[in-house]
Amino acid sequence: MSTATVVGGGPNGLAAAVALASEGVAVTVLEAADEVGGGTRSSEAIVPGLLHDHCSAIHPMAVGSEFLGGLGLDRYGLSWLQPQIDCVHPLDSGKAGVLLKSVEATAAGLGKDGPRWRMAFGQPSARFDALSEDIMRPLLRVPRHPLTLARFGAPTVLPGSAFARLFRTEEGRALYGGIAAHAFRPLHYPMSAAVGLGIIAAGHRYGWAVAKGGSQSIANALVALLTDLGGKIETGIKVESVSQLPRTDVTLFDLDPAAVANILGGRLPGRVSRAYKRFRRGPGAFKVDFAVEGGVPWTNGYAKHAGTVHVVGSFDELAATEREIHAGRMPERPFVLVGQQYLADPSRSVGDIHPLWTYAHVPNGYSGDATEAIIAQIERFAPGFREQIVGMAVRSTTEMSVYNPNYVGGDIMTGAKDIRQLIFGPRITLSPYKTGVPGVYICSAATPPGPGAHGMCGANAAKLALAYLQRHG
Repeated sequence: MSTATVVGGGPNGLAAAVALASEGVAVTVLEAADEVGGGTRSSEAIVPGLLHDHCSAIHPMAVGSEFLGGLGLDRYGLSWLQPQIDCVHPLDSGKAGVLLKSVEATAAGLGKDGPRWRMAFGQPSARFDALSEDIMRPLLRVPRHPLTLARFGAPTVLPGSAFARLFRTEEGRALYGGIAAHAFRPLHYPMSAAVGLGIIAAGHRYGWAVAKGGSQSIANALVALLTDLGGKIETGIKVESVSQLPRTDVTLFDLDPAAVANILGGRLPGRVSRAYKRFRRGPGAFKVDFAVEGGVPWTNGYAKHAGTVHVVGSFDELAATEREIHAGRMPERPFVLVGQQYLADPSRSVGDIHPLWTYAHVPNGYSGDATEAIIAQIERFAPGFREQIVGMAVRSTTEMSVYNPNYVGGDIMTGAKDIRQLIFGPRITLSPYKTGVPGVYICSAATPPGPGAHGMCGANAAKLALAYLQRHG
């Protein structure tokens, strides 16, 4: 029987392990933390019984994941819940851009921008299942659906600010811009439109769902399946040297590229080692979880029913804040993402006390305290919010990287998603999962298609590992 070691038990490491074990490979996952899950972990915090997602929270890409969807994870307790409204971007005027699962319903709420929204996202969302067969893999390959990919891909090369000019209303521009800014990239940079277009297309196809019982349910389901397939998981094992690795036929790393370079040391080809150590980081996330009595008193009525609220104001203000954090400067009023997962999953609340998930975009390694800035931004659109807070838990950029070593400097994207790294991953190659060491692969979110709980980085790397095993079996 072939054997495999997977270092790192985040969603990609678990996905890789499941893909290998499904083909009869004896797999062992080594995880440094006391529990697996990486960014998909959840736990009670602040108030007993109040359930908070640690990082990954909203899952349009995971619901539509070709890999996860084929595993039957509902047998292991994974179910998806939809909020009434996917996302709201409130403005100081009291108006808001409102994203619904339906393209038509979203377009209807955007007034004169409605036909433009429909034109931009109608076809990509209708064809998302075919489209995902290409965009959820390395891009420099022969596409399975060339016409669909070409139609979708043409606008992705644009800066987000250029694509936003398609929309004439402040609500349309802000709604698109807030989603594009999930990439942590200045919106005037080329290809900064890409991530937003992908998220919107996936959301219109599958919705901005949450996992019932917290994002940990995704990891738990993968663990249960892996166990049924005979796989093993060992926690509390931090691999820092190649000498710690057991002798196996293939090894996969769900780790930051620099960590892979440090572990493999001289076994790694020099050019690969240099590329991994030069891997560019993105800005950081400063996270604050709140326990809120009665919910958030949003001024805009739609925001009271939204799973996600983008808190920053106009598109121009958003673009300015993203330029600032990329330059290493902390803006006075940062972009804040607010998750109200309890609206779709009331089991996360305790009576009238609700868990509120928030983080602000900040410079990488930001050493200050952004808590007050986050509260002030929410207060701006929800006067009285401060009085509703009954407790909070803070995770700074430094603490974020301790919680998950892949999040260097608070970079929850596992690397800057600039043109080169978005297309190639940690080094320029047509095979981003190969490390240059036979039988050794990298499968973290540093590789295409990038961050999310979709597991596709792990599944793609596992496919190469299986091909290697077939050749050398």
